[in-house]
Amino acid sequence: MATTKFDTKVLSILENKIQLINTNSGGIYLVGPIKLPVNLYGETVNFKWYCWLNCDEVTEDYEKIIAKLSSANLAEHQQSSVLVYGDFEYDENTLIRMHSICHTGDIFGSKRCDCGFQLKQSMKMVVENGSGAIFYLANHEGRGIGLFSKAMAYILQENGYDTIEANEQLGFADDSRNYDDAIRVLKALRQKPVTLITNNPRKLDALKNAGMPISGRKSLWGDVSQYNEKYLQTKVKRAGHLKEEEGNCNND
Repeated sequence: MATTKFDTKVLSILENKIQLINTNSGGIYLVGPIKLPVNLYGETVNFKWYCWLNCDEVTEDYEKIIAKLSSANLAEHQQSSVLVYGDFEYDENTLIRMHSICHTGDIFGSKRCDCGFQLKQSMKMVVENGSGAIFYLANHEGRGIGLFSKAMAYILQENGYDTIEANEQLGFADDSRNYDDAIRVLKALRQKPVTLITNNPRKLDALKNAGMPISGRKSLWGDVSQYNEKYLQTKVKRAGHLKEEEGNCNND
């Protein structure tokens, strides 16, 4: 197979935007920042966008990595990314959200969950705070079971099962999401403490266990309706989600 050759200008542009993060099983290639003007509640807000790719090969010869992209069928596999606002690296008070992809809620605006609302609202909170980051985690659909399995879980929910029961009846854990790669990217972008936008104590624990300093938590509830009331109650009663606001979190 012929080796792809790139214009030296193309390589110089791209390699200055790529960062290698080593992992136990390979590497994470983080590309960015990229200017991303976003329509947020009718106003244009300028974010900086990064995307990352997991790879078994660890090399700082980025020409080799770039050359493989066109034959890697990456469009068949979603990659995660992060939307950054303000002076995220150095600002003393910054917010982050670890947002799990929700095809139905984020894209179609489904009322069966609160995901679409949480995504937009957390972006608004970050902008109002002056700095922050939204991590959009592409392998978290249906709390980690994937879109097709989520569709089957929805059918079970229409027949009396709650969200946790539906996942378990299909052979999955109630929540199989993993935050390791997102936290590695977070640490590459910022070392100072962060305030986490979440209702989920598991996300707090994931950051604490990875040694990421946490300065606090902000809850994010809203968009309650007849369509998602049971879903939200299950989050609190069975998944342990926190409704009250907590000011400070220590790392003990």
